[in-house]
Amino acid sequence: MPRLSPPSRRATNGFARPGQLCRFGDNAQAGQAVSRAAGFAGDNRLMKSIRLRPGKERSLQRRHPWVFDGAIARGGADPGETVRVESHEGGFLGWAAFSPASKIRARVWSFDEAQRIDASFFIARIQQSIRARARFDIKSDGCRLVHGESDGLPGLVVDRYGDTLVAQFSSCGTERWKSVIVDALLAETGLSRLYERSDASVRSLEGLPEATGWLSGSGSTGLVISEHDWKLSLDVAEGHKTGFYLDQRDSRQKFSSYAQRLQFRDVLNCYCYTGGFTVAALAGGAEHVTSIDSSGPAIERGRANAALNGFDASRSTWLDADVNASLRQYIADGKSFDAIVLDPPKFAPTAAHAERAARAYKDINRLALTLLAPGGVLFTYSCSGGISADLFHKIVASAGIDAHVDAFISERMGGAPDHPMTVNFPEGEYLKGLVLVKR
Repeated sequence: MPRLSPPSRRATNGFARPGQLCRFGDNAQAGQAVSRAAGFAGDNRLMKSIRLRPGKERSLQRRHPWVFDGAIARGGADPGETVRVESHEGGFLGWAAFSPASKIRARVWSFDEAQRIDASFFIARIQQSIRARARFDIKSDGCRLVHGESDGLPGLVVDRYGDTLVAQFSSCGTERWKSVIVDALLAETGLSRLYERSDASVRSLEGLPEATGWLSGSGSTGLVISEHDWKLSLDVAEGHKTGFYLDQRDSRQKFSSYAQRLQFRDVLNCYCYTGGFTVAALAGGAEHVTSIDSSGPAIERGRANAALNGFDASRSTWLDADVNASLRQYIADGKSFDAIVLDPPKFAPTAAHAERAARAYKDINRLALTLLAPGGVLFTYSCSGGISADLFHKIVASAGIDAHVDAFISERMGGAPDHPMTVNFPEGEYLKGLVLVKR
């Protein structure tokens, strides 16, 4: 399958037609979005300011983009309004979007005092973000184009599925600039369909209501994307996040390669959602895959994804059931598996939930390690921001001790490269994974 091409210098928008891999390029139309941004002039001289308490400037000096409510001594603004962030002594620290209802009271747009926060700023940031994807090895026409803080656009997530964009506006700042951002996205990609999925719980923490629906274009929300050598269906209106877990793209390919190399016979995919890892295992030649999820609609779509790729129905079993209870029953029945995937939902959205989440992660990993056949492989993940990679390692190690199992750590996994992390924003490392081989 061909890799992404570098940015095109032709007069086209540089993006793939539906069904092709993503390609990224210049688009002269992007500049036209400036003219549609009336009312967002962004004259920094007129902006309000907030002043921090003594000593609270250190994280901003390290280019971390968040200002918490307890760090502010005085000042404020309307929701999403750009403010000048100053140290206790009055020195400039950054330009930020103000969120009066959020614990994260301000999110920094820029640390450059000369930077104007106007329509041109957002157009440039979106162009930079999208064109940066040309440097990543993305074998799919489903890809993340904007990844929040990592792309300098806190509170904005944009995914592309073929000919459709899906955007989440999860902060007051992105909500205030929504029309400019939408115009810039459409102009830069040359697409006409953009669906909003601003229904994440974090919106309520910002004092914002949920918002979903077409912001541009119309039509079916059911789509099919290509990924590696298989196809996957999704619904951008009803699926998790923006419709699918694009961040696990590389892990699915890795699992498929393990299935092929080690010739898995019996595979268990827990929290399977719509069957991405199941399709990967079947594509790698696994003889049989059992997939478990507590969502009936997800199970049905997973079954459809297996059929979409031409796999015989006898090679997969789909269970609408509780994962924890199912693992315990398999142990009671004396069952074992050559490979197991644990890709659970977010148990710890923040560090405050870490202790309870650690118990849940430990329990499922203990059960999975017990079920693995000798030499079996466990792909285990945490997508919880409140669980660090180091803590996750310790949790899995503790699970192994309780299960009386030792294992090699074959590989460490993370999000696909179009979900980048930056050195200044460690919170971006939300997805952690370990590949274990049972001794």
